[in-house]
Amino acid sequence: MITSTANAQVKDLVKLMKKSRARDEAQVFLIEGPRMTGELAADPDWRRKIEKIYLSESYAERNGAEKEKLERTAPVEILSDSVFAHISGTKTPQGILAVVRRRSYDMTDILGTDSARAHVLVLDNLQDPGNLGTIFRTAEAAGVTGIILSRDCVDIYNPKVVRSTMGALLRMPFLYVEDLIGTISELKAAGIKIYAAHLKGERAYDQEDYRTGCAFLIGNEGNGLRDEMAECADHYVIIPMQGKAESLNAAVAAAVLMFEVSRQRRNRPAG
Repeated sequence: MITSTANAQVKDLVKLMKKSRARDEAQVFLIEGPRMTGELAADPDWRRKIEKIYLSESYAERNGAEKEKLERTAPVEILSDSVFAHISGTKTPQGILAVVRRRSYDMTDILGTDSARAHVLVLDNLQDPGNLGTIFRTAEAAGVTGIILSRDCVDIYNPKVVRSTMGALLRMPFLYVEDLIGTISELKAAGIKIYAAHLKGERAYDQEDYRTGCAFLIGNEGNGLRDEMAECADHYVIIPMQGKAESLNAAVAAAVLMFEVSRQRRNRPAG
């Protein structure tokens, strides 16, 4: 059992928890909590990517049978409760943490098995970890096939983002790209219509037909879509609002649009 915060493994875990560069260099991310760790262990593809599992002393004592099961999945290391609290990204640590190798996706994964039915989100310079996590979670629920992010979006492997995805990170294909405009052109070449919620929109979002391949451009929380990104849209739509609110939270606006696609496809299948 590791009982000192000066231990080399503990120092490495702290770096992985706090520094995106350390995660990028190691090509790993951290999962905390029994629910998401259980999902990892139950999925054959993800199970092979678990490098190591860390348990707090008290968690291991309370969950002996689970500890034995986990040991058949990946190497398990026990940390004293105080050391585990030192590395944890939460105020109330749940006592279990996994170091996981990343999974890579490409445009084929983003579009799904049929590009004519693709349902894509394109995120431009999104910065809030909670928003990004919520968008991933909502996207899965709404049937989105994949998410494309500009390179300057917040790190999906930020522990706050990972937690707020509630496991959707493990199931939703995503792709960070250097050239977002070029990638949007790829989507168009694949027959995907590009939509942006924009003040210049002349039609309400629920007056468009999203039953074939579509993608929505979602901009920065404070500044919205950059002009050069907005100009890539085939259609501008508006989300009608009452009261004095000028705009919606980025994650809320994305949810409104995503679930309209889900509603249309559920009630009026294409063809």
